[in-house]
Amino acid sequence: MNIIVILFPLALGLGLLGLGAFFWCMRSGQYADLDGAAWRVLQDDDAVAGRRDGESDRA
Repeated sequence: MNIIVILFPLALGLGLLGLGAFFWCMRSGQYADLDGAAWRVLQDDDAVAGRRDGESDRA
């Protein structure tokens, strides 16, 4: 029964720490652009870099 004296405040502290981290992420803008990263993954960087250098896609 004495272990509850240790585990209950520990669990409450970890929960508050997680909640604080979540609110910090919200205020700092971590979730501001959810779609941008998904679209950047799909871009073909090699093709865009080749066009910038003056090369064409024709063989």
